[in-house]
Amino acid sequence: MFIQTEDTPNPATMKFLPSRLVVHNPVDIDSAEKASVSPLAQALFAIDGVEGVFLGTDFISVTRKAEGRDWTVLRPAILAAIMDHFAKERPVMLDDAPDVSRTQASADDNDVVRQINELLDHRIRPAVMQDGGDVAFERYEDGIVYLRLKGACAGCPSATATLKVGIEQMLRHFIPEVQEVRRVM
Repeated sequence: MFIQTEDTPNPATMKFLPSRLVVHNPVDIDSAEKASVSPLAQALFAIDGVEGVFLGTDFISVTRKAEGRDWTVLRPAILAAIMDHFAKERPVMLDDAPDVSRTQASADDNDVVRQINELLDHRIRPAVMQDGGDVAFERYEDGIVYLRLKGACAGCPSATATLKVGIEQMLRHFIPEVQEVRRVM
């Protein structure tokens, strides 16, 4: 199995591309305690230095623990864990794992929320996922859109620019009711 690696805009996060489907719905696992839903995440958190795992549809983003942890040391261990997991045909997620994917649109959503989710799904999320992250809609109140950044985007030094320059400008351009975008931690 060949697994590509890519740097992300976040120097503490690296993207691993196993050339296969990882999950249908992206999952952000930010601690070893929460990894029980995913055997793959458990294997990655067993590596000293792994602080976070984001499972995308066709990639895995791994966040290292500390600045002192070098990718040249961590990368081979992470690659081995991913290869071993897929070679043994283990499930990525457990069948009884709760759905921790992004908020789904519902029939109760107003037109503005539907437009926000459509733009997020079709224009914004694909671009953010290319950098090893994701963005999830939390809520819309009084002209303000609240979003949660995941994966490589969560701790990225350029996250504020992504929100304000990229996402906010696009939402404001297409949806006049949107006045501002704020990050939810």
